[in-house]
Amino acid sequence: MTEPTDRPTAAEDVPAPDGAGPEGSAAQPEAAPAAATPAADAPGTEAPGTEAPGTDAPAADAPPAASVSAAELDALQAAEEAKQGDPALDEVDPADIDVADDKELPFEKLAAAARRLSADRVRTVVETLLFLAERPLSVEEMRAASGVEVERLEKALDKLSGHYREGPCGIVLHEVAGGWQLRTSPDNSDFARRFLKVKPQRLTRAALETLAIIAYRQPVTRPEIEDIRGVDCGAVVKALLERKLVKILGKKEEPGRPILYGTTREFLEFFALKDLASLPTLREFHELSEEHRDIVEKEAPAEQAPGIEGIVAELSDEKLRAELEAKRAESDAALDELEQAMAAADEKARAAEAALADKKRADEAEAQADAEPGAGAGPGGPPAAGS
Repeated sequence: MTEPTDRPTAAEDVPAPDGAGPEGSAAQPEAAPAAATPAADAPGTEAPGTEAPGTDAPAADAPPAASVSAAELDALQAAEEAKQGDPALDEVDPADIDVADDKELPFEKLAAAARRLSADRVRTVVETLLFLAERPLSVEEMRAASGVEVERLEKALDKLSGHYREGPCGIVLHEVAGGWQLRTSPDNSDFARRFLKVKPQRLTRAALETLAIIAYRQPVTRPEIEDIRGVDCGAVVKALLERKLVKILGKKEEPGRPILYGTTREFLEFFALKDLASLPTLREFHELSEEHRDIVEKEAPAEQAPGIEGIVAELSDEKLRAELEAKRAESDAALDELEQAMAAADEKARAAEAALADKKRADEAEAQADAEPGAGAGPGGPPAAGS
């Protein structure tokens, strides 16, 4: 076996002159593989991928040769050289090109300068801070960053909220979790989700029920949650903990010391609530308009959460209602009997007291009558004993 002869690589090939056929353009990409494959000099051996003379191989079995232009090869070579960098700079240390930061302005001077700002300027400052914040920003934090008085900040927030609410804007200003935050408009949620390539965050019915119990009854223990729902809630509570919608508040002072759960700041941000006092009451839920009910039924998954009408239909059990009415009638009858028995007992007690009073007066009168003859005996009376 002889050593393979040196062959020029694709980089050493001379470009074909103008007018060359397809054979000349296809030779460049095939040159590199050919150089890497040793030629077979022994008689009777064939190079891999070649057909023996006289054999009829179908043309469709051979893969088509890829055509790469000289410009693409140059671009690939330039990219490889760019990755390697400049060898002459390997031993050179980079220079420090960052300018030293200026000293932060004291808060007193910042507050003095903020007093001279106009109302529109304060509004732009607040808007900038809200745009930069990654979480709801409180008025105190705005005050620390800008030096503007709290009253002026609240007025600017009121104007910004009205501007985003009244005009056709793609963002809205919400007061959530004890602060203020710029959020995308709910009307454009479909476009935002499509751009971010994310799915809408929707909780299951079990998660919503558990979260509602924790929100309205916190601090609450897991046995209390399971007593209300009637099923085991361990997996659901763990999932809510991982989503940071609930947190552990401590342990209850009772036998076993069960863990107490409550909602988090992320819970308020998730449901766009200012605080826990902003939770809807049962009366507000019943006063929902037909439009809001349609929205709730449309947003809720049909296979997991039935509509409001379905819940009402489940609760309206005629048999259960008849049983409740029968028990109510029995309890009313028992209550009437109890009241009558108490009235009769009171009458007997009053009669007994009257009889006792009469007997007491009679006894006193008799005792007084017995004492009167002895007290009236004088000198003309019978002689005393022993006289």
